[in-house]
Amino acid sequence: EVQLVESGGGLVQPGGSLRLSCAASGFTFRRYGMNWFRQAPGKGLEWVSGINSGGVSTSYADSVKGRFTISRDNAMNTLYLQMKSLKPEDTAVYYCAKDPDRPAGQGTQVTVSS
Repeated sequence: EVQLVESGGGLVQPGGSLRLSCAASGFTFRRYGMNWFRQAPGKGLEWVSGINSGGVSTSYADSVKGRFTISRDNAMNTLYLQMKSLKPEDTAVYYCAKDPDRPAGQGTQVTVSS
């Protein structure tokens, strides 16, 4: 059974940073591309960033490009999202998912507010 557990969210001031983690189990992590999604209050699910299985190729939504960095540790079966220069509009529940799935976990709440 695929299990993805997100962590690392919290309350941060505008301009601050957070690092999200996604611990994977139940599948061969190193064989799959991975993605981060987010859902802001009252809005739909938004794709944020993706990374290929080897961790060489990454992509980002325009809204986070230059501020967020996706990475992975295949030895630790863990996906990361480093978030810098956070804005109030980054407030959302953040989820990870493996290609080509949609998120199914609990997510981790990120709140950017002064």
